[in-house]
Amino acid sequence: MGRSEKEKMLAGELYRPADPDLQRDLAANAAWMAQYNAAIGRPDAELHAMLRNRLGHVGEGVVVRQPFFCDYGFNIRLGAGVFLNFNCVILDVVEVTIGEGAQIGPGVHIYAADHPRDPELRRAGFELGKPVRIGRNAWIGGGAIILPGVTIGDDAVVGAGAVVSRDVAPGITVVGNPARAIARS
Repeated sequence: MGRSEKEKMLAGELYRPADPDLQRDLAANAAWMAQYNAAIGRPDAELHAMLRNRLGHVGEGVVVRQPFFCDYGFNIRLGAGVFLNFNCVILDVVEVTIGEGAQIGPGVHIYAADHPRDPELRRAGFELGKPVRIGRNAWIGGGAIILPGVTIGDDAVVGAGAVVSRDVAPGITVVGNPARAIARS
């Protein structure tokens, strides 16, 4: 028997997102997001428990301010002390890992979801995923966009509004569109 669309998605292969099983997963996550985003002002322990019930891993002291949006949730791994500010979006069709102590500004978008470059494959409804990794103690400024397959090293800084299309080495500061290195910490 062939592999399921979910198995293909998780492996970073071409898959069909309209698959009924994936649509059920998306619907379950949408219901969770509605509950989480409506829980503004609830105690930190309650919010942390909600995150642990949906996300792949949630370290101690993680804070995710509402509203927060993601595709599935179960592919998101947050290290201890991670902070995500208001209005973050994570398209997590494959693993998105954010290292300990990383700070993610408001309105940051992290895209692990991608589309084939071949127009025939896009027309046929295929998608794919490329993992995103953000290192320990990285700081991602407000409104930045992290594209599929990017790794941002430990202690790196991404300036507000930057579009990161390539890996960022540890300790490097990048700004702009496309993001380019301007400093080393």
